[in-house]
Amino acid sequence: MITVGCAAYAFALVMFNIANQLADGGISGVTLILKGLFNFNPAYSTILINIPLILFGYRFLGRRAIIYTLYGTIMLSVFLWVWQRVPLSIDLHHDLFLAAMAAGITGGAGSGLLYRFGGTTGGTDIIARIFERYRGIPMGQTLLWLDILVLCFSLVYIDIRHMAYTILYSYVFSRLVNFILSGTYAAKGVLIVSSKSQKIVDQVMTVMERGVSILHGEGGYSHQNRPMLYVVVSPSELHDLQMIVGEIDKNAFMTIFDVNEAIGEGFTYSRPSHGLFKHAR
Repeated sequence: MITVGCAAYAFALVMFNIANQLADGGISGVTLILKGLFNFNPAYSTILINIPLILFGYRFLGRRAIIYTLYGTIMLSVFLWVWQRVPLSIDLHHDLFLAAMAAGITGGAGSGLLYRFGGTTGGTDIIARIFERYRGIPMGQTLLWLDILVLCFSLVYIDIRHMAYTILYSYVFSRLVNFILSGTYAAKGVLIVSSKSQKIVDQVMTVMERGVSILHGEGGYSHQNRPMLYVVVSPSELHDLQMIVGEIDKNAFMTIFDVNEAIGEGFTYSRPSHGLFKHAR
């Protein structure tokens, strides 16, 4: 899957970005700057630039992640070399909007695929993965901001019009990466603190037919034991859960999390949603 992802990303860079003079973010953007200014082949500059970053990433990511990163970097360089020699031309009738969308979808799908299976293409992907692991910041979000920084320097070889479409490409790219990493598993994890927890449990299990986990907590100030309820519901069921809790205990406290399924890892990962704390009322 990492190989397929690298092939798709390299295809987007060669057939859409380079062919239509669209820039890119991250290290790939730097390699395109070198190509635009000095006609230096991205297949070679990708490896040369990534060597120090991979050495830096080894300290933070460990041996297994670095092996996958090294493999992804090599595969990206190989496919960049291959696609530049394939006699294929995709005619988009000089429509930069179509080129930006095609590049974002193809490149984002390829990158999201290789990220999902534990690989990266090196470069700023290493930085983005470190931020995700230690700060909980989605990789797509980190990559978007790093892209913007590199894109500003890309103005040395492209004009404002091409830059505008490059930003569109970067946005589509980052959104697709986040979508593939999160998958179609959309759920909300809800932590409920209430003095009437058993009534809430009975209603949730009876009315919503959802399971409830009871966690035993202790107040930091009062040191009183109080059960906390954890429920996972779909976004469409969230309002029903809030109504049930609100009718039973208007002073109940709810914390809502986004829940992403970790395929094959045997656990789920939760992160706070926008608007972290919400009262049931």
